[in-house]
Amino acid sequence: MEPICYIAGAMARELHIRKRPGDLLIAADAGLTAVREPDLIVGDFDSLGHVPEGDNVVRHPVKKDDTDMLLAIRLGLARGYRAFYLYGGVGGRTDHTLANLQSLAFLLERGAYGYLFGERETFTLLQREELRFPACCRGIFSAFAFGGEAAGVTLEGFLYPLADARLTPSFPLAVSNELTGLPARACVKSGRLLAVWEAGNPLPERKPPAGGTA
Repeated sequence: MEPICYIAGAMARELHIRKRPGDLLIAADAGLTAVREPDLIVGDFDSLGHVPEGDNVVRHPVKKDDTDMLLAIRLGLARGYRAFYLYGGVGGRTDHTLANLQSLAFLLERGAYGYLFGERETFTLLQREELRFPACCRGIFSAFAFGGEAAGVTLEGFLYPLADARLTPSFPLAVSNELTGLPARACVKSGRLLAVWEAGNPLPERKPPAGGTA
């Protein structure tokens, strides 16, 4: 398993990260209150309410283009990380949630990928990729075209299957599907597919689609 860049945004609870050698933990602004001993602390610290001290603090002005989460993502990318686990980015302000979903696209465009973890849901964005869920997974699963049409969308092992379908941003054809405890596969051959499923399930295997390359 490749090294992971963990990024903690503002959260109402403490986040327990089991880092392995080579992993990186970044606290983004008020995410500092949710984690212990982060490797880096970044932000303008308007949400935290004070500027922390230490050699691992990267401070930015309040007037800036990047969100604090995106600043943390840039730090991880600059250090060569490709896998990003983002916490505390959904369930609060809707505009921040949308910004963090766009951050998943930011990662894809730079040869990386991310998972955005909420209290009830997990999000990821696919581009010429597929997810393979193990048989133990259950609960709601939805998929949406993101930023344009998504073609070659296949859902196998779900309650409602799809085969080589085309999804558009204007019609939620694949909303409220369901993982049923069978092995399941979600695939997109072109365009981008936003996948969301119930929290508590193990992460799926991520790989290029059969017969294609990511």
